[in-house]
Amino acid sequence: MITIIFGPPGSGKGTQAAIISERFNLPHISTGQMLRDEVAADSELGREVAPIMKTGGLISDETMVRVIENRLGQPDAIPGVLLDGFPRTVPQASELDEMLERTGREIGVVLFFDVPEAELSKRIAHRAEVDHRADDTPEAFLHRMREYEAKTAPVVGYYEGRGTRLEYVNGNAPIEAVTESILTIFGPQQKVNQRAQGEVA
Repeated sequence: MITIIFGPPGSGKGTQAAIISERFNLPHISTGQMLRDEVAADSELGREVAPIMKTGGLISDETMVRVIENRLGQPDAIPGVLLDGFPRTVPQASELDEMLERTGREIGVVLFFDVPEAELSKRIAHRAEVDHRADDTPEAFLHRMREYEAKTAPVVGYYEGRGTRLEYVNGNAPIEAVTESILTIFGPQQKVNQRAQGEVA
């Protein structure tokens, strides 16, 4: 089962993904972290994407699809994964659907984190102080938000049109409350995932 964690920068996707990953024994595939690791390793891909990430731009669809397809093909991803940060555009969503159809897999649910922009700005500013991420400057955040609104937000409409299960999550609530709402959504899925993990093992 493929679960997509979706929302604007600073909406708490990574925090909740770590909790869900542990609760349901699912690999957390964070495209942002994967790319930051490539930059830190000074790999060919890292050198390619570093300037784009620093300004808050979006990595090309072709590059992201290549990275994700390779990751989904690894053994630990077969029972299911949490996709965090992908898809970020409608073309990426379409490519993902085609990729999954080729392998007989499907998206189980899209979790959309809804948080006001003013709150997102505060969170990013705090994260910049704590983590010192190069893409958390005020200028980069504004650029990322405009990119999100123009290119990423339409993905919600894409999945609505496809009839994919889409669940809205109040990401402006306390962390524990957000977790509880997600666990409610995941309730029936927990046993399915645990059985799948046991069968693979």
